[in-house]
Parts: sequence; C-alpha cells; structure tokens
Amino acid sequence: MVGSVGALAFAAVVSGMAMATPAPPRPKIGTFSVPQVRNPGFRAHGPAQLARAYLKYGAKLPDGLARIVADLKVFRRDSGSATATPEQYDIQYLTPVSIGTPPQELNLDFDSGSSDLWVFSTETPPSSVNGQTVYDASKSSSSKSLSGATWNISYGDGSSSNGVVYTDVVNVGGVSFETQAVEVATAVSSQFSEDANNDGLLGLAFSSINTVKPTPQKTFFENIAPNLDAAVWTADLKYHEAGTYDFGVIDKSKYTGDITYTDVDSSEGFWSFSVSGYGVGNTTFTSSRFSGIADTGTTLALLPSRVVAAYYRQVPGAQLDPRQGGYVFPCSSSLPDFVFGVEDARIAIPGRFINYAPVDDSSCFGGIQSGEDIGVYIWGDVALKAAFVVFDDSADTPRLGFAKKNL
Repeated sequence: MVGSVGALAFAAVVSGMAMATPAPPRPKIGTFSVPQVRNPGFRAHGPAQLARAYLKYGAKLPDGLARIVADLKVFRRDSGSATATPEQYDIQYLTPVSIGTPPQELNLDFDSGSSDLWVFSTETPPSSVNGQTVYDASKSSSSKSLSGATWNISYGDGSSSNGVVYTDVVNVGGVSFETQAVEVATAVSSQFSEDANNDGLLGLAFSSINTVKPTPQKTFFENIAPNLDAAVWTADLKYHEAGTYDFGVIDKSKYTGDITYTDVDSSEGFWSFSVSGYGVGNTTFTSSRFSGIADTGTTLALLPSRVVAAYYRQVPGAQLDPRQGGYVFPCSSSLPDFVFGVEDARIAIPGRFINYAPVDDSSCFGGIQSGEDIGVYIWGDVALKAAFVVFDDSADTPRLGFAKKNL
C-alpha cells in the first residue's frame, strides 16, 4: 500500500468538503515523501519520446519524425481504438497513488507540465486498456460523481483523452485529500493506451490549465498546500534509478551547496523560468537568456535550435538526421557536459545523461533536441535529473530553485 511508503510518522487526512457549519481546523500535514517506482516495461527510444513531447503540447510532428513514428506503429489509431504496441515507449518511472475507499493503487506519472489528475477506469473502453490498472468508482464508498463535469485533453495528431469526473479520496505518500477531482477516462489516445504500466497522470502544474469544464479543478498539490509546513514540493530525480518527490519540506541531505532561486512566470499555467545562458563542456559560458518550462512529464530537454546545434558541434560524428527526427551520433562518441545557468549558478548535465538511447547498431539519439517546432522550450527529465529542483508556490510569485547534488 502507498501508506507504507516512506519514513512517515503518521498519515493525515484533509477534507475538502464544504460544511454548512464552521469546520474544525484541518489537521496539519507537515511534510511527506513519495518514491518513484521503475516501470518494468520501459526501454528507451529517443524518437518516440520526442514525438510524445510534440503530441503533449499540440504540435504537428515534422515529416521525418512522423514517418519513423508511423513505421514503429506508435501513437497510431485504428478505427478509433488503440493499436497495441511494444512497451519500449513507456514512461520510465512512475509513482504509486491510492484512490478510493478501500484504496485502489495505481501507478501515475507525476507531471509538472499538466494540471489534470486522470486515470484509466472501468469506464475506459476495453479496446483501449492494454494491461493498465483501472479505477472503479463503483467500488469506492467515498466516490461521488461531479455532476455535469467533463474533461478533454487534445493532442497534435487530432486524438484526445477525455471523460467524466468524480471526487474521491486520493492518497499520496500516506497523505490524503478527501474530495480530490479524479478524471476518469471514457476515451484514451493511443499514446497512453500503449503504456501498459502507466495508469494515468497526476498533474503538478498550476490549476489555471486544468481542463475540467464547466469549472476547472484544483490539483492535488494546491489542495494540500495550505496544510503543508511550506507550499513547496521538490523533485530529486535520478539517472537510471528511481528518485523521490517530497512535499512541504526541502531535504538538505539531498543537495550540496546552496539553492539558487529564480522567479516563475505562471501566466500560462506552467513552471516557466528563464535561464541566464549555456555552455558546452569546458568552453566559455554564453550569456543568452531564454525561457522554458520545468516538466517532469517530458523525458528529453528541448531547447532553442541554435543552442542544440552549438552542443552537437562539439560531439564527434553528430548530425541532424531527418529520418530519426533529431540529432544522432556514434554511440562510441564521448559527449561533453551541457551547462545551463540559473541566475548566477551553473548546473551541468553530464554527457552520459545526454546519450539517451540507441536508434540502431551504431547510432544513438541525443537527450537534447530542438523545441522550436513545439513552440515551447522544455527542461525535461534529462535536465532535471542533473539537479535538486524546488517547486515553490509559498509566496506571491512562485519560484523554482536549483541546487547541485551528487550524481
């Protein structure tokens, strides 16, 4: 059970229910931690992860990337139902979450690039369920239908995931919110249907982009934030191993030196921030500000084309391969670190992180690619794993904090 996860001294329950009479003070949650778990079906595939980012942000796939994705039969639909595909395109790490009474445990993708908590359910068409654990609202004594509420997330290939909404107890790391909006899928696009071990998403962006209509719903974090010691959560993601998310606390044992903070522009609903520049290996740091979003739900780092080109000019044999949709290089190449600036701090992404995955017997796909065609630059997991990252919404202006850690 999720309640047994982490070194928790207690499990707290928060009620979001409106009361006719003054409600008693809610119990203070304080802090809690929840670990990721490895997806047993995961095998890295660079072009598929790049395509996933395009579709997530509603961008049309470039022709070369579209062809390779079609050849892989990934993200395709067949007469409105998903075509089963190999699990190598899954999310690498998931996080256990319990929903309902008694609890039903699902493994969800914690996604700072979206604001919906949606799950596979018994209302999802059987043709779209490919081994996922499904939420059954009828088996939860605490579930309630949110009358008239619907949700809909659209993707760049014209497909979408949508459905109806319940409220129910959601438990993360032993801490619960009693009336969390749980969006259950009645239709699921194939990019999710093919992920046999991924049972849905838990959005951690800002509630302004929640897709529930007619009334957007608060994220799990925003619901519990008033009862945390501080309205913060942190991501300590790891390279080739599971990391942890902490809520309400900044664990000093998980980073070295100081945390450098920078303001977030949340006007579009994302954790958007500006970097102060970049460097490649031991070359001179280039002062060049550009903004992007911190997105735990995207695997790759998708940056300005000029920055990406500057990086791969330092990689022997690297080339932009339209057939693969991005930069590839000989797998034997030694990759330099990529450095990005957060205010005056410098965060280095080790070269081994950027050697993302093979595409054939000799070529590998880069973990840094261009985000120009997507319309937004994205600091995905390849970058976020290189730092201890603080998502701080405790003041009038939200901010992100970056600190170095042992890699």
